[in-house]
Amino acid sequence: MIEFKMPTLAAEIEAATLVEWFKQPGDHIKRGDVIALAETQTGAIEIEAFDEGVIGEQRVQPGRQIEVGTVLATIFSSEEADRPLRAAKASGAVARHPYERRGSARPSTVWLRPTQRSSAGLQYPGMHTVHGFPPVWPVVANGASTAVVPGDDDQEPRTSKRRLWPVRDDLRKAAAIAMLRSQREIPHYWVSHAIDATPLLDWVGAANAGRRAKNRLLYLAPLMKATALALKDVPDLNGHYGERGFRPSSAVHMGLATPLRGGGLVAPAIRDADSKSVDELMEAIAELAPRARLGRLRRSEITDATVILNNIGDGNADIIFPLIHPPQVSIIACGTPGPRPWAIADTVCVRQVIQVTVAGDQRVSHAPRAAEFLACLSRLLSEPEAL
Repeated sequence: MIEFKMPTLAAEIEAATLVEWFKQPGDHIKRGDVIALAETQTGAIEIEAFDEGVIGEQRVQPGRQIEVGTVLATIFSSEEADRPLRAAKASGAVARHPYERRGSARPSTVWLRPTQRSSAGLQYPGMHTVHGFPPVWPVVANGASTAVVPGDDDQEPRTSKRRLWPVRDDLRKAAAIAMLRSQREIPHYWVSHAIDATPLLDWVGAANAGRRAKNRLLYLAPLMKATALALKDVPDLNGHYGERGFRPSSAVHMGLATPLRGGGLVAPAIRDADSKSVDELMEAIAELAPRARLGRLRRSEITDATVILNNIGDGNADIIFPLIHPPQVSIIACGTPGPRPWAIADTVCVRQVIQVTVAGDQRVSHAPRAAEFLACLSRLLSEPEAL
């Protein structure tokens, strides 16, 4: 039997509220399956299984705030599952799904009628609430959350726009805690370099000319690929620093800084960015960014990043001086591409330029290593067709 514990969700998060179980007692799971949803200061995070087996006893029910390390459930191997499950069901120890009714199969969706309305929100019989609201997942639109509200038995559910999970202050608090830790614990240095991005932007424009709109590239995809390859050449900038010192990573799991609706930033990881093609990275960005903005991410996407790329994109900032997100040891920040005078041999012309800044951890690397990385990145971006 394995005790499945509340995992570490992020460096600055010590507790979360369990919102929903996606797997029930008796369900077979494999490593990587999403089994629960937890609400944190940075939004909702999907919790994945680390082992293969069968869900046994659920020890925490939705609505309860839990600290990292709390046992959420037990997991049995397939061979040992039958006997313990029968004993647990006989003793009533295994919790039924909160929406499940005796004598009937659990439907995919059940609408429960509210028994009371109050300023705290809708109250449901026998249900826990999260911050005063039932544990439903809101669809965010136009700055408000669209929550499904049950109607009469014979009517379709209706929607009511109201704000759920007032998280803006929590997001800022979580970000502030992480940055305070960064400033307090990490001896930073910064190295910045202007890179001629004209070949990159011209190549992206030419590549998109023959593509349908849904398959077009953002320059962020080849920029991410080049950054990942450059990090392979300078591994001092890629990994984690902990109690036992620096642990370099053999793969580049690149966190992509993404603004959240309502304020704050999150940097979910795109795993193995160094081994993905430009098109695969574009697909990953297109799939991940909307979920990140809604705050709907997996735990691994929050915790697995070995380095962060902060690309300001179409903003209006030439240079960014970022802070490292612990336990990482560097962060790469790219300003807005823009026209600048550029010297080529004895000629001055106008080129599209990106200012790239590396923040590094002095305990692991030094400015010359960051300069090596920037030089490598510049070479790679000068031949984007080779990426």
